[in-house]
Amino acid sequence: MALLPFLVLLFLPLLSLLLLKGKTKTGKPLKLPPSPPGFPIIGNLHQTGVLPYRTLAELSQKYGQVMLVRLGMASVVFVSTPEMAKEVLKNQDANMCSRAPLAGPRKISYDFKDIAFTPYGEWWREIRKICTLELLSPKAVQSYLHVREEEIARMIDSIAKASSDPVDISEKILSLTDSLICRTAFGKVYKGRGFDNGKLSEAVHDAMACLSNFSGEDFFPYFGWIIDTLTGHTARVDKAFHNLDNFFEKAIEDHLDPNRAKPEREDIIDVLLRLKNEQSSRIRITKDHIKGVLKDVFLASVDTSSLSMVWAMTDLARHPSVMKKVQAEIRNHVGKKGKVQESDLEELHFFKAALKESWRLHPPSPLLIARETMCDCKLDGYDIPNKTRIHVNVFAVHRDSRYWKNPDDYIPERFIENPLDVRGQSYEFLPFSSGRRICPGINMGVAIVELTVANLLYSFDWQLPKGMKTEDINMEESFNLTLNKKTPLILVPTPYD
Repeated sequence: MALLPFLVLLFLPLLSLLLLKGKTKTGKPLKLPPSPPGFPIIGNLHQTGVLPYRTLAELSQKYGQVMLVRLGMASVVFVSTPEMAKEVLKNQDANMCSRAPLAGPRKISYDFKDIAFTPYGEWWREIRKICTLELLSPKAVQSYLHVREEEIARMIDSIAKASSDPVDISEKILSLTDSLICRTAFGKVYKGRGFDNGKLSEAVHDAMACLSNFSGEDFFPYFGWIIDTLTGHTARVDKAFHNLDNFFEKAIEDHLDPNRAKPEREDIIDVLLRLKNEQSSRIRITKDHIKGVLKDVFLASVDTSSLSMVWAMTDLARHPSVMKKVQAEIRNHVGKKGKVQESDLEELHFFKAALKESWRLHPPSPLLIARETMCDCKLDGYDIPNKTRIHVNVFAVHRDSRYWKNPDDYIPERFIENPLDVRGQSYEFLPFSSGRRICPGINMGVAIVELTVANLLYSFDWQLPKGMKTEDINMEESFNLTLNKKTPLILVPTPYD
């Protein structure tokens, strides 16, 4: 009960430090971005809400495209327009591409031995190069095509057995991505001994929640650990880390087993262990580095791929005429082959437009992971001091009415008229970020999403459960670094003859 007064007494001596940060090295006052008024000590923490990308998008309408938000003792900059996104992600990418050494990411990333959360430096450049060339290149992703085809076929068969009963599409898609990524990374799907897919899915979800939830240490660097301990945040992070670590440890041990049969194809762990043994890179790869990369593969691939597919099917279910048009395109092109192959996808232009429109409305990362400046910078005429965190609000960028007519409406045709790419070259459309920190798994993610959704639409006609109307579909969102559908999507499949 006395926690708040106690924290106030702890933090009052630090207020004087905040007051000293308002000047440049020359003594001139800083021209900082405009900021919403907040409270002492906590700043604007109370204003971020459970869906901060929406709340901050609304605040930016009043305070501008570059906005300073005080989260405890941390001054965090949010940009919300394509112009400022381009400035951060391209024009000043070299000065704004590091990461803040935050407490939760430090634990989950094995003390910054991953790609996503590691500050910019030699290790990050080297492991990024390794992943780009060895693990996630178009050639590497193509080598896992047989895995995608087999797992998608297995999912389609399981749905076909539903006999026109309602199916939890969210659960089917999550199970697919779990199995698919397990086979791609580990060479097999783990069952039993506490390492089944459900356990892994839970561990991934818990880790994402820990990375997105309030961490006192990140906003109150001197005494925040007290808050994290009292609220149980530290215990939750430890649990999430140990669940993932146990899984990764078991998988690596299996690969090191001298009695293990030689695989036909290398999976991701095989590649990383080979690179570790060769030690041909400029940095020494350890087991923790391997686990850090595996963490990225799972948290990025399982979560973002599954949520992208769920939102795509949700949008199509809410717009039956669009679904019929997409299905007609797919079925006319594929004919009676029985399945959609990756070679078919390039000709499915309206289908790709529908996916892009879902990515626009429901970007996997509506607030890009915070970058950190590596020197004093200028942004839109404002002073941005060294070591300042910067978020790009992709949710706001994707709804900028200067670029998107009727931005809240689902209109796939806009991507036929303006066929923007998903690879971060157009700053009004950034589903996978851009610049040095663009999602390294973009090739794998797009391959999974396109082939899965195309086969779902080719193989079945989809209706809503009896008595349900399109306007009854629950579109509530939840946020844990990624933008998830809060409730499962339930649809009724009828096999297509």
